[in-house]
Amino acid sequence: MDEMVETRVIARVRSEFPSKFGIPRQSGLAPALRARIVFEPEFRNAEALRGIGDFSHLWLIWGFSEVKQEGWSPTVRPPRLGGNRRMGVFATRSPFRPNPIGLSCVELIEADPDPKNPTLLVGGSDLMDGTPIYDIKPYLLTTDCHPEATKGFTQEHEDYLVEVEIPEEIAQKMPQATTEKLRQVLAQDPRPAYHHDEGRVYGFPFDGYEVRFCVTDGRVVVKGLIEGTQPSP
Repeated sequence: MDEMVETRVIARVRSEFPSKFGIPRQSGLAPALRARIVFEPEFRNAEALRGIGDFSHLWLIWGFSEVKQEGWSPTVRPPRLGGNRRMGVFATRSPFRPNPIGLSCVELIEADPDPKNPTLLVGGSDLMDGTPIYDIKPYLLTTDCHPEATKGFTQEHEDYLVEVEIPEEIAQKMPQATTEKLRQVLAQDPRPAYHHDEGRVYGFPFDGYEVRFCVTDGRVVVKGLIEGTQPSP
């Protein structure tokens, strides 16, 4: 008999990503990114955040709200393996799981104790705007960090970064902080891992802009920028 456990959304994410494309595959890969955790009305109680400012990092437990699936599969195709090698679902962080729950470690930049609307500003997130948050826990260096941990199949792709070229005339259209965030995002090469067609132009909304880029000779080159793309409300 299936045992059902009620899970409540305590907060929502407000981030630079109104869609999934371009989001770093893990938290911490683009430390310049910022996201704000906005609590649902029932949980807007500053007392619930008492002491949280003493921690530098937090665990966010959240839901893959945009994943549509029926049933589950014991194996998945991790994107960084090109989408053509299967691994056990519990050996991956794929969103296609029996329970579509994600886990992210983020830097706590600021805890706003506003008694009417307390929020958390975090850095290095990998979350889409509107993502539901189910729980928040402090990151503990003494118990959560294991330097001796092995990295499995992720080892071969751990340091994968590409050179990013943002032409000066395009960079000038953005605040410097936004340019740096975009550079960190594009350095991860946000294309699907099974796409290898050089010169193909991709686009995604980011921080109020529509970014157009292609990959040429192993470099990500920004080809254009359209202003006015806003995150979802």
